[in-house]
Amino acid sequence: MKTTIERAAFLKSLNHVQSVVERRNTIPILSNVLIRASGGEIALTSTDLDVEIVESVEATVLQDGAITVPAHTLYDIVRKLPEGAQIQLEYTDDEARVAISAGRSHFWLPCLPAEDYPVMAAEDYTHQFTMEPADLIRLIDQTKFAISTEETRYYLNGIYLHPDESDGAQSLRAVATDGHRLARVQMLLPSGAKGMPGVIVPRKTVVEMRRLIDDVTDPVNIQVSDAKIRFEFGSSVLTSKLIDGTFPDYGRVIPVGNDKILTVEGRDLAQAVDRVATISTEKSRAIKLALGDGRITLAVNNSENGSASEELSVDYAAESLEIGFNSRYLLDVMGQIDGGTARFMFADAGSPTIISDAEDHDQDALYVLMPMRV
Repeated sequence: MKTTIERAAFLKSLNHVQSVVERRNTIPILSNVLIRASGGEIALTSTDLDVEIVESVEATVLQDGAITVPAHTLYDIVRKLPEGAQIQLEYTDDEARVAISAGRSHFWLPCLPAEDYPVMAAEDYTHQFTMEPADLIRLIDQTKFAISTEETRYYLNGIYLHPDESDGAQSLRAVATDGHRLARVQMLLPSGAKGMPGVIVPRKTVVEMRRLIDDVTDPVNIQVSDAKIRFEFGSSVLTSKLIDGTFPDYGRVIPVGNDKILTVEGRDLAQAVDRVATISTEKSRAIKLALGDGRITLAVNNSENGSASEELSVDYAAESLEIGFNSRYLLDVMGQIDGGTARFMFADAGSPTIISDAEDHDQDALYVLMPMRV
């Protein structure tokens, strides 16, 4: 293999693929990136056996070939080379290393055979549809904060993506919950997604997907089966296994009949929560909300750090109510209120609270927050 590639293009693609590679691997070849050069481009492949990214980039290929090299080391080398550098990669079968050259800089990295690199098996995808990048970004950004990190409940370690036809409308829903909070975001069901199975997309896949689509402008092609999901966009393809588990019936968690309505400027409330929570304990992060006629008082009492309170004017005319929340969870939800005004729907101090954007009349994004004792 012998090829020359411009540093900026190479660095961008390496940045995308190397992030999948775990820092510690019991299987040595999984620390490597597969480089395959042919037909005026090189294809970079990385995998952890659950997620696979393939990205192609233009290059001057003088001799076709393929080899695997340590991903993070290669990325660090390319990152430290000067801007505008032309990087030459060269490998011959009689050597157990790859030569990397740029100007007066020369590196030799150990390599492993390309034929030993694990490739995800082909899948018969049952459903295929496209989404605009902005829609996919919204589904991810407004739900990923609620993904559980508790490995024992592995079926909550991702975003549940499924079609829904309730209320006479067909939508695609993304749902995440960790048992303390729930995020549900929906959009119009894309053509081709009708009847697709409900799938749980793992947290790592969600994070990698979000990184990859930042600069994407063309629609993302999505293919789904019972076991895998595949995203194709531009010169990149991300394939991932799905979480093999059953997502809970989240509809039972969303309360009905919460009749105490509060509306407040989202930014004002978030800033007040952030200030008052400075006093809260690192463990519980508890904050109490006292609702009265046209006002809300936020308070924290901490035997070690002191106490704090702040009052805000709000639109609230129901009976007085005191309720406690984890301040970090509350701030996470407030960070998703795009329209500016947040709507809270309370029942009582011990029941889940519904939070939404007051300007989102269709409630395409809805959040549920469990209260805590304070």
